[in-house]
Amino acid sequence: MASHGARGRSGGRPTLEEVAARAGVGRGTVSRVINGSPRVSEATRAAVEAAVAELGYVPNTAARALAANRTDAIALVVPEPETRFFAEPYFSDMLRGVGAELADTEMQLLLIFAGSDRERQRLAQYLAAHRVDGVLLVSVHADDPLPDLLAQLEIPAVISGPRSAGESLASVDSDNYGGARSAVGHLVARGRRRIAHITGLLDVYGAQRRIDGYRDALRDAGQEVDEALVEEGDFTEEGGRRAMAALLERCPGLDAVFAASDVTAAGARQVLREAGRRIPQDVALVGYDDSAIARHLDPPLTSVRQPIEEMGRAMIDLLLTEIADRRPAASRGPARQHVVLPTELVARTSS
Repeated sequence: MASHGARGRSGGRPTLEEVAARAGVGRGTVSRVINGSPRVSEATRAAVEAAVAELGYVPNTAARALAANRTDAIALVVPEPETRFFAEPYFSDMLRGVGAELADTEMQLLLIFAGSDRERQRLAQYLAAHRVDGVLLVSVHADDPLPDLLAQLEIPAVISGPRSAGESLASVDSDNYGGARSAVGHLVARGRRRIAHITGLLDVYGAQRRIDGYRDALRDAGQEVDEALVEEGDFTEEGGRRAMAALLERCPGLDAVFAASDVTAAGARQVLREAGRRIPQDVALVGYDDSAIARHLDPPLTSVRQPIEEMGRAMIDLLLTEIADRRPAASRGPARQHVVLPTELVARTSS
């Protein structure tokens, strides 16, 4: 039997209109399905995909991108040095989630570092040329000008972790406040009374929320909030070492440490052991992220799991929605979607 797959009614290549007619939907709906828009029901998507398969329709990617002023490319921008990106599991887990969610679309993913002034200047020129359809921003500090630049250029963007409670961009985050409360509550339940906190960078909103959770959990337990037990870190191993040394010098009687990341906790652990402190007998230790580092430390590290891969997937979902909404920013209004995913305490023998 002759197949209808290779040619449309005109005898040439099947057209978008013929796919729409076969599926019983409008031309715009077919376009949304082909572009990977989430704003299509599963039944409609299945009908369009069946029509595409029956007719043998092959999208003209270049023509479609040109007509829609599209590049079919998304940039994952990391305003940090490359060394930090490759040293911390957070970034690789985020990248894994983003890549997995993009796998079934025609979008290409570009990884761009913008940790130096020169890199930022080059990125600004690249974005101004509208060479990508949207941007994912990961690890953004409060004073970072990139989000405002994206808004000015009207480039769809989603940020991993808002800069403040009034974030203007769409964002995806984990429950930093609740995660910190669960970590401190766990330590209180284990009988710890001098609980220290090594923070993340304090110009990162997520780190601020973890401090808030730490303090409120202590107050709820009837414990005094002693600011001498709080030392600023920077999410790195070296930062954990420096902070732990300062805490031991200032508060030698501490009996627990809640670190803002597993990498930071690894640095703190090294200093505790060098000082002759046993974990957890003398000092209980809790990290944050529940990365592979937590499982491989000796003793294995109690940690707050944040669903980093899921966060990456959610960022893509939001960004594709933003890209599909081609209205000017002024007509869309100030409201943006903010997704907060739950955390979970994973107890191990370090506490």
